[in-house]
Amino acid sequence: DFPIITIADMVKVQKLWLDKLGIKKLLAVIGGSIGGMQVLQWAVEYPDIVKSAIAIATTTHLGAQSIAFDAVGREAILADPNFTGGQYHNGEGPDRGLAIARMIGHITYLSEQGMREKFGRQLRKAESYSYDFNSEFAVETYLNYQGQTFVERFDANSYLYITKAADYFDLKKDHGSLTRAFANTSSRFLIVSFASDWLFTPAQSRDIVNALVANSKDVSFCDIASPYGHDAFLLEPGTLGLFISSFLDATCQPGVKQNNNMDTIRQKRPIGRLEQARRTRVDYELIESLIEPNSTVLDIGCGDGELLANLTADKNIKGKGIELDQERVLACVGRGLSIIQHDIEQGLENYADKNFDYVILSQTVQTVKNPEKVFKELLRVGKKVIVSFPNFAHWKSRAQLFFLGESPVTKRLPFSWYNSPNIHFLSLKDFDRFCKKLGVKVEKKIPLGKTSLSPVKLAPNLLAEQVIYVTSKK
Repeated sequence: DFPIITIADMVKVQKLWLDKLGIKKLLAVIGGSIGGMQVLQWAVEYPDIVKSAIAIATTTHLGAQSIAFDAVGREAILADPNFTGGQYHNGEGPDRGLAIARMIGHITYLSEQGMREKFGRQLRKAESYSYDFNSEFAVETYLNYQGQTFVERFDANSYLYITKAADYFDLKKDHGSLTRAFANTSSRFLIVSFASDWLFTPAQSRDIVNALVANSKDVSFCDIASPYGHDAFLLEPGTLGLFISSFLDATCQPGVKQNNNMDTIRQKRPIGRLEQARRTRVDYELIESLIEPNSTVLDIGCGDGELLANLTADKNIKGKGIELDQERVLACVGRGLSIIQHDIEQGLENYADKNFDYVILSQTVQTVKNPEKVFKELLRVGKKVIVSFPNFAHWKSRAQLFFLGESPVTKRLPFSWYNSPNIHFLSLKDFDRFCKKLGVKVEKKIPLGKTSLSPVKLAPNLLAEQVIYVTSKK
């Protein structure tokens, strides 16, 4: 006979408790799954209190499939003869129904890959099938164990009320759209999903990110690679812990850091040749000189955030980054940057036209599958687009092809043909024709040598190792 409660009710009670304790501000509200729903509700309902919000493996609303699993779990409890309308506390409770509900729920917390690798078709004890209805597969006995232990520490009524509260949670329905829902938030956001989570999917996390981006909020996002499904938010303490601690450190000490936590990351992963190649480049300093103070900047393929950090410190820019590599996203979070893990090939539809003074595509255009589509999108969201790339027509590359008959390998291009991230091999002349075809204005063209910041003036298509273009839409 207890009334149905909602996620908003839970947050209201928490707020009343904080009021009683005299707590006026929260450094962070952190939660995963249904706890993540409460994080979002906190940020929306009490924007002046929450300095940062960390929402992990969560959603703004459950889909039909998730509601269906919740419904079946509740039916298992309600159908147990010991449920007795929820008034079971003086007798035997609906243990069997609650155990089945847990078994159903637990399946949704795992991933197909995780279950295959952990159980496969292994039998628990016997070497051959028993051909009866007893549990004999390892996955069956595992689920039985999960159901039995859950009954010992959880209440059936609580299961009913919590799952129903999750089913009713819907920020879009409450506010008309997700963009409106997050319009008045003022928190820094860290949104984390897990690639193998099919209960609270990465796409649902990206919906949150897209709504925040549309409102120009300070949001960082990473989809962590993990085989553990929804349970990953409990089973990836190393990776998730680094993201949370880095984000909290940056929140406690506002301001972008020119030094970051890459040393911690490098202990886990040796430096690859792509990163080594990027470190030898001289374009960062020159790109920085091209950007006006107090500008807005979007850096595509921003790596560990070095350029954005320098621009913030030296030019007081407002910068945002997009990066695909998980460890470099973590490095950016550690610097205090607003960074979204995203494949630029998927477009930038949630960014408004001319939203940035500058968009930077540094040493990346040769690695994308559809440069024309990407470049047009950058020109849409940026007033100016700065592009840099290695010159594949440099004389050393030509000489290796001509005299050795081999794909060029140089300090600037340190890859063999079979492991190179470069899939387009362009020269300065190629990019000039490309801009002309698209009706793009080339405002500046700066051919560069190996280490000098002085432009190469003589035969740049032959002698320049790399080039920087400043472009805009005519």
